[in-house]
Amino acid sequence: MPNSTVAPSRSTIPPRRACRYDGPDMRAGVGIDPRLGLSRDQQRTLVKESAELGYDSLWTPAGVTGRSIFQTCRDWWEATTGVVAAGLSVGTSVIPFPGWTVPTLAAESATLNEITAGKFKLGIGLGAYPSEAFRKQLGLPYVPPVAFTRDYVHALRELFAGKSLDYTGKGLSLHGVQLGINAPAVPVYVAALGPQMLRLAGEYADGVTPNWCSAKQIEWMRAYVAEGARRAGRAADEIPFALYIRVCIDEDEEAARRAFATQLLGYALARPGTPKDTGYRAHFARMGYDEILSELEARRDAGTPMAELVDAVPRELLLEVGYFGHARGAADALKRLSHNLLEEAMVRLITVRPGDLQACLAAVGACQPGGWARG
Repeated sequence: MPNSTVAPSRSTIPPRRACRYDGPDMRAGVGIDPRLGLSRDQQRTLVKESAELGYDSLWTPAGVTGRSIFQTCRDWWEATTGVVAAGLSVGTSVIPFPGWTVPTLAAESATLNEITAGKFKLGIGLGAYPSEAFRKQLGLPYVPPVAFTRDYVHALRELFAGKSLDYTGKGLSLHGVQLGINAPAVPVYVAALGPQMLRLAGEYADGVTPNWCSAKQIEWMRAYVAEGARRAGRAADEIPFALYIRVCIDEDEEAARRAFATQLLGYALARPGTPKDTGYRAHFARMGYDEILSELEARRDAGTPMAELVDAVPRELLLEVGYFGHARGAADALKRLSHNLLEEAMVRLITVRPGDLQACLAAVGACQPGGWARG
């Protein structure tokens, strides 16, 4: 790796009594990102192979104006019914809820859950909502993010329970709204990174789906979810954690590192002029990487090309939140990042080249659940 690498300087994660998962074997999923550049036919091939290899679920992030995530999840579920009688579970992690009205999001989710006989999980998050530019683009008013999320989680769960909704919150006002679909209740998972959102997940959600996490950070997060659960009179083990663990497998280890680091920086670096104490930037700072990121941001703002910033990301940081490199090291890395920590771990695929189905197939083979998620 080039000598321009920034030396790590670790801070201490805020003190919290750590919690670990002590349940049965975790579920293993595959995360398929639109950035992989796979065609629909290639995606079907990939999900069928994933079912053959023993994965339990298929997950995907969603955008506001991209291909319908509900149609995509239906395609995947249907493709796997030829391998597993009931098909694999499908889920979103996550869909940016501010781009949807509650009734429309609930109706689409319930319809998919009806079609799949209860195989769908709805993961929701704020997406780019905290950005003023995003709100202006969609004509959205500002609502405090935690309150806005609470409104949506409450309203969605009420509708999924078959209730008629009469609710006024800080970001919603719905009266006499009820789903016209008789479907199994859709579990609502919340994207959460910081203390307030983690507590909210513990109080209101059916599950929590964090992102880009070290093993130590998951333990810290579980303590906040447990706090929220206690407030609501719930048991903490009723709120499962489902986490993407990013994996980039390629015989060219340096190319894999670059692809992995490029995606990480897209989340971790604060955009010019934006605060560093919220969102992913604050999340990476809590894991001890504030000094590293501040130096990278300063270099970026001074005109350093992205390729040089990618070269400067410490391997330690990359391998603390995922895996890149040869296939033989993948299973051990996944076990280290998930064992006794998660109820569900999703192998989020990254490839060096877009549209590379063979690389995706090789990755799900190298990461098959028998090597790390079972026993």
